[in-house]
Order: sequence, then structure tokens, then C-alpha cells
Amino acid sequence: MAFDFDLFVIGAGSGGVRAARFSASFGARVAVAEDRYLGGTCVNVGCIPKKLFLYAADYQEDIEHAKGFGWDVQRAGFDWSTLRENKDREISRLNTVYRNLLVNSGVQLIEGHARLVGSNEVEVDGKRYSAKHILIATGGWPKVPDIPGKEHIITSNEAFHLEKLPSRMVVVGGGYIAVEFASIFHALGVKTTQMYRKELFLRGFDLAVREHLREEMCKKVVDLQFDTDIARIEPNPDGSFTLHLTDGREMETDCVFYATGREAMLDNLGLENTGVSLDDRGFIEVNDEHETHDASILAIGDVIGRIQLTPVALAEGMAVARRLFKPDEYHGPVDYTQVPTAVFSLPNIGTIGMTEEHARKEGHRVKIFESRFRALKLTLTDSQERTLMKLIVDADSDKVLGCHMVGPSAGEIIQGLAVAIRAGATKRVFDETMGIHPTAAEEFVTMRTPVA
Repeated sequence: MAFDFDLFVIGAGSGGVRAARFSASFGARVAVAEDRYLGGTCVNVGCIPKKLFLYAADYQEDIEHAKGFGWDVQRAGFDWSTLRENKDREISRLNTVYRNLLVNSGVQLIEGHARLVGSNEVEVDGKRYSAKHILIATGGWPKVPDIPGKEHIITSNEAFHLEKLPSRMVVVGGGYIAVEFASIFHALGVKTTQMYRKELFLRGFDLAVREHLREEMCKKVVDLQFDTDIARIEPNPDGSFTLHLTDGREMETDCVFYATGREAMLDNLGLENTGVSLDDRGFIEVNDEHETHDASILAIGDVIGRIQLTPVALAEGMAVARRLFKPDEYHGPVDYTQVPTAVFSLPNIGTIGMTEEHARKEGHRVKIFESRFRALKLTLTDSQERTLMKLIVDADSDKVLGCHMVGPSAGEIIQGLAVAIRAGATKRVFDETMGIHPTAAEEFVTMRTPVA
């Protein structure tokens, strides 16, 4: 059977664009359909605008710290609209970059909502296209609970476009998105409460990291409220909200921001016309090579609910392109072990490899190396923020199993160490590596004594 395309990609986010571009470069006839924005969550309402907001938040502390170094900085105040408009301009530029990447790669860009009408057929705005392979890369979407007053909730989608900065905000959730936005809005001058229904945020991260971040956020006077949740949201005549909490309390706020997880974006996708099935969490079920239960349909990225990070989606997109159209360069399924990641809270978190809890659960006999210190840059300031660095080492093989940090530029530092961890570096290699002095990063190669 002759097909219109060798590959039809639904979704022009990070993973979909990567798969499309490289498949086209390998000689395939490729189309991409997108009905929202080019670049997906990361470029438009995720990584990029969030990091730009983090830079804005960082300036608040930098201005305060400047006094200790002799600078008399006159602070006139923060203008939210300037940040928002400059951010919008940069996102618009990146949308154009993504468009050019696709078009210049020979990919046919179809702007409209794509719906599956069969195993090898897609419909966009009434027009049908056939393809030998179809790749679903539609990403995820914030989910909110079904509680009275849920229509008043905003998510990360809306947070980047607020008309004005609220005076008070409650951020609900315990994952990295909640932690990041609580940190950012607090630093921008919003009286911020982070609320989480369990005893401590960032489940799955190393316990020392979670506890250290809690201490540092409390120092910054972020109101952290654990073991509680919102039962009902009631609007007030002045535009504020009364929150009725599960513990019986009430509190007032101007903005209710939920970051309580993301679900697969499957709206009107037409999966019922195919053999594609979902797992028990509602994400598309795939095997190690990203094949669904329908032989011609694949899926990658947040829509499959594995590790929801942009670099992971990029790796998955590349793996699909190579396996289908450049098999001599295909190196096997994506390796999801030892994926480095950062949380852009204030202070930042960077992590690679096993947590202490995971290492012990897997049966490793471990040595723990840990350092907590006040950074040199802060010694001339009033800030009492402390940095945490931690190594988890297998006591038998000396291999470094995990590396964790809470402190300024944690993501930048851990990215470099991720190469060493993935290469199988031992603690002896760390010990024999000369540090760069004076830096925070040198602490990772100067820790000599295990903690008790």
C-alpha cells in the first residue's frame, strides 16, 4: 500500500519535533500536526518561561546581597508586566525557531487538530492523511481535583499569563512544579503558602534533600503547610477567596494555584479507532521501543507517563527516528537509569543516580558522604542559607551510586557530574580529581569522611 507519509507525528513538542526532524534527515517523508503552539509544554508553559521567571526571582536576593559587597542599590520595585511581556516576546521567538527547524528539515507542518481514524490514517480539519507509522507526542496537561470551586483554580498554564501579580497565593502540591512556583512567586513579592496533603514534599527525592529544602524555604519565610488540603474554594465579593481546609481551618487568599500532577493529553485523539490502550494511570501503554498495542502507532514523551522531562522526550524521539529510518545508528531502547534532573526552587536542587533510601532498598551496603556549608558568596551578607552536597557510595565496589545537591547552580554542577556517574566513577576517582578553588563544586571532590 502506498502511504502519503512514512511518519506522521501528532504533536510538535520537544519529542515530536526531534523525531520528525531526524526522521526527515534520514530520508523519510514526514508530517507534523499541531493545533496549539510549537515547542510544546517546555517552550510555552514549562521549562523555558519557568527558568526566565526564576532568573527574575534570583535578582531579589542578588540585590539584597549586593549591600555586603559595597553596592548601594536603589530598589524601585518589581514590574510584573515587564517580565511577562519580555517573556512572551522570547517565547514567540522560540516558536519561530521551532517552525524553521521543522520546515528547513523538509517536514510538512500541518496546523490543526489531528485525530486518528484508523491504524494508518489521521484526519486534520476534515482532510485525511495516511502514514506507515504514526507517532503520538501530544504531551500532558495539568489536572485539578474535582472540588467545589475548582473553576477558580489556576495551573502552571495560566500562571505565566496573569494580568497582575496577586498579593497572596496558595500553591497546592508537593512535586517539583509546586516547589518551584512557590519559591518563584515568594521571591517576586507574593505572600506565598505551599500546601501539601502529605507530611513532606518531593516524594522520591533523597530524604536529606527534601528536609534541607524545607529548612531553607522556611528561612525565606515561605509558609509551608503539610498534612492538609483544600476541601472547598469560596469566592468573595472583593475578588479574593476563602479556602475551607480539610483540617477545619479557613484561610484567605487572592490566587489558588494547583500543581498536583499532570495527565496525558488525549482529548478527541480518536484512540477508540485504533488498538492503542492505556495503562492504569491513564497514559498510553508502550513497550521498550515505544510501540503501542497497535502495530503502526508509537508514542513518546509525557503522554506515556514515564519520566516527564524534556531531555527524556528528546532521547525517545531520537530513538524512534533511528530505529525506524536509520537502524545502523540505533543503539537500543532508551536507558531510563541515572537520568539527571534539577528542581528550580530557591535554592536549586540537582540530582543524579540513586537516593540513599533507594540504594539501601536495593541491598547496597552504602557509605554516605555529606557536606553542609554556607557559600563563600554569602559570607559578606546577612543570608544564613546553607548548601547541601551528598554522595551515596557502594561500600563494596566504591562506585558512586548517587549525587545530590541543594544550593545555587545545583543543576549546572550536577550536569557535569552526571557524566562521571554514568561512566561508573568510583569514590576514589572523585578523591583523586583536583578541585577548582574557590568554588562550591570542589566540595564534591574533597569529602573524605563518611557520615555516621
